[in-house]
Amino acid sequence: MIKTILFDVDGVMLSEERYFDASALTVWELVHSPQYLGLKGDAFTPSPGETQIRAVRESVFDRDEVLNLIKSRGINSNWDMVFLTFSYQIIRLVEALKAKLGAEATDLLTNQINRVQVDQLREWACAEAPDFQVDYAAFTADFAKGTAQKADMLLYLNQIAWERCGVKTEMFSRSSELWELCQETFQEWYLGDERVPSSIGRKTAQTGKKGFLTDEIPIVPPAEMIDLFRTLKEKGYTLGIGTGRPSLETHVPLSELNILEWFDPDRIVTASHVLEVEEEFPELAPMSKPHPISYVKGLLGLSTPNRKAVNFSLPIANGDEVLIVGDSLADFLAAKSIGCKFAATLTGLSGQEARAKFEEVKADYIFDDVRGILTIL
Repeated sequence: MIKTILFDVDGVMLSEERYFDASALTVWELVHSPQYLGLKGDAFTPSPGETQIRAVRESVFDRDEVLNLIKSRGINSNWDMVFLTFSYQIIRLVEALKAKLGAEATDLLTNQINRVQVDQLREWACAEAPDFQVDYAAFTADFAKGTAQKADMLLYLNQIAWERCGVKTEMFSRSSELWELCQETFQEWYLGDERVPSSIGRKTAQTGKKGFLTDEIPIVPPAEMIDLFRTLKEKGYTLGIGTGRPSLETHVPLSELNILEWFDPDRIVTASHVLEVEEEFPELAPMSKPHPISYVKGLLGLSTPNRKAVNFSLPIANGDEVLIVGDSLADFLAAKSIGCKFAATLTGLSGQEARAKFEEVKADYIFDDVRGILTIL
């Protein structure tokens, strides 16, 4: 009998659309802003209107084809999505620069890439490859050549660097300085000028971003979500959260919707907590979903030492007592690692089209939206 229910947030309670918008805008800035690569093809602004946001996302993610591929490979982190998409364009740029600069350009891929190296690439691009064309759609074709899943997708960039530039490197990884640059720039977009210092410890590098935190879109009417969680709580279920969002981006919108109060505070696990585990155990990184640690911490409680959570024996013996509710393959894979029940909601990026995939992997339950769980409890 189910006793504990752990929920994802994006694609279950809140729409992922603004997160995907922020991801696209982050890549757009890194590629086209004069403060980063400054490549031709689009004029950057830190305050785009809704029409421009729609156009940027359609371009950067190739009408969501890029997003669909990344999500289908088990990647659930928006930070990883930005890193993958931006890094791929860096590789293509270096490939173009190789014709004139040779090893001087390709050697750049063998060491850490931060703002200094990005500045160098911008100067080279302006002087040596002024006609270079950004090609976001090419991402899908290159990654489709391989079968890399989950965190291995990030490492597959090293293979693409070899194939396109003839350089052997291990620079592209979750622990790279380039990943940190992508992560911080995403936080600027999602949180905006006012809130970002509390997240990344500095002001936005390029001011003018209002953020998306107050533009969250609930998937089902808030009153109905409140009724759902109140009912589950009254029935005696322990409710927790395992999300790829940082703590601020989890607590603010869910509190404003009066949803957070129904969850056990000790079981609200966010990406901020996962980063703390990674800092304590760097050899185990990356630990974002589909790694099960966010749900393991939700099951054991935040008060449980990280070492105990990391070494917790999986699969659990009482798997029938735990239900994970998520919208993605990454959530399913995490539940499978834990050995518990999994309920899929068809309210993520792929919508109803995700049903076939969840049926293929034999998800325990598939619901049109989160309200469906009341039919089994």
